Amino acid sequence: MSTKLEGGCLCGAIAFEVVQDFKAFYHCHCSQCQTLTGSAFASNLFTHPDNIDWLKGESFIIKYEHPEREFSKSFCKVCGSSVPFINKRKSSLIIPAGSLSLDVGVPLEANIFVTEKVCRLTSEEKVKNYDYFPE
Repeated sequence: MSTKLEGGCLCGAIAFEVVQDFKAFYHCHCSQCQTLTGSAFASNLFTHPDNIDWLKGESFIIKYEHPEREFSKSFCKVCGSSVPFINKRKSSLIIPAGSLSLDVGVPLEANIFVTEKVCRLTSEEKVKNYDYFPE
């Protein structure tokens, strides 16, 4: 029996289920992912295009496709959360890792577009870690 993972958007308008059958797990550091996520990189899982069951809210999904690059994104029109989408070539379903409710149990395969990596983010940094907002 295959493990199924549930996911959705922050406001709960969209919900989906996928089988834990991923081809790749990447952190994308391209400038487009930085701008769209508002963070240093996007964490995306790649799987087969038909590996999704929409449980609710497909009508709340908005898709953006970049006019020049092989780049697209889908998000909830209510809360703006990233949700899964099929890439422009129709070869993969791309699942934002943060949209899943549980740990996927898949190790990170690679960092991609590292030439566009934000210079202020380095793995050698010694920073404090908190389980909550610091006081």
